[in-house]
Amino acid sequence: MDDTLQKLIHELLQQQNLGVLATSAAGHPYTTLVGFAATADMKQLLFATHRATRKYANLSVDQRVSLLIDNRSNRAEDFRIAAALTAFGTAREVPAEEQDGMRAIFFAKHPMLKEFVSSPGCALCRISVQRYSLVRRFQDVMELVLDGPDPCP
Repeated sequence: MDDTLQKLIHELLQQQNLGVLATSAAGHPYTTLVGFAATADMKQLLFATHRATRKYANLSVDQRVSLLIDNRSNRAEDFRIAAALTAFGTAREVPAEEQDGMRAIFFAKHPMLKEFVSSPGCALCRISVQRYSLVRRFQDVMELVLDGPDPCP
């Protein structure tokens, strides 16, 4: 892996708390804002959702997702310095035998969401990341391919 690119991606994943999750159903994209956390190797991203949501229903039909994470501040400087990271992968609910470890990672970043994630209707989901695309200054594009098949060739 490219160490500089890996460091830039790691910093963005650590600095930001929210991302825009894209799912799809019947050929239509659907985006929602989610809190996320990354595993140390950046190969997995975690988010929580209620099982009665549209995004959870979409994931039951098509597990391919992307998650956009950016550092914009909604100021003019964004055109020079903003970075946007898109993670491509597949998402599914974390199995019961892995819940404790994954919840610990998620709660370390989002302790205020413990009650929500612990509620009976909530699902902790994991994105297995196959590829990252980092765009800086609206034109500098860098790609980091991880293990596994690319869901978006």
